[in-house]
Amino acid sequence: MKIFLIGFMGSGKTHWGRLLADKLQLPFFDLDTVITEKEEKSISDIFAEKDEEYFRYKEKEVLEELVNTHEHFIISTGGGTPCFFNNIEFMKKSGRVVWLNTSIEILKQRLIKERMSRPLIRNIGESELKAYIIRKLSERKMYYEQADVMVNEENILLQPLIELLLKDE
Repeated sequence: MKIFLIGFMGSGKTHWGRLLADKLQLPFFDLDTVITEKEEKSISDIFAEKDEEYFRYKEKEVLEELVNTHEHFIISTGGGTPCFFNNIEFMKKSGRVVWLNTSIEILKQRLIKERMSRPLIRNIGESELKAYIIRKLSERKMYYEQADVMVNEENILLQPLIELLLKDE
């Protein structure tokens, strides 16, 4: 079983990924964490020192490496992962893709608290954050909608989520 959690930053991919992996006894990988460990730099530092394009190449490389070296897992991807280099198609061919669809208001509340640790929104003021989320979400939605399963994240509980993921397995 290979499960990829996709969705906008702040949608709960890491939170749910850890819970699912623990309950299903599967390895869990947070793609951003694996990248920071390999690069020995934070995502913010990678963006600042190398740029987003370098990060996206590294993201694709690490994603493919995890898929090719592990039989089973749950991967929490970065918010932009499905939107570059045909990553969404690669993930769909490799396993089950789950979109954690979270409301704009919830995303805004979560991201206000996390702004400084997220390079794409670090310099966006609180008042502009909602407009940024709406714009980026509209750009990414066509990728997210390709997921095998869509879950409204705010209303989900662990056991029903597991049952949804195991359905048709």
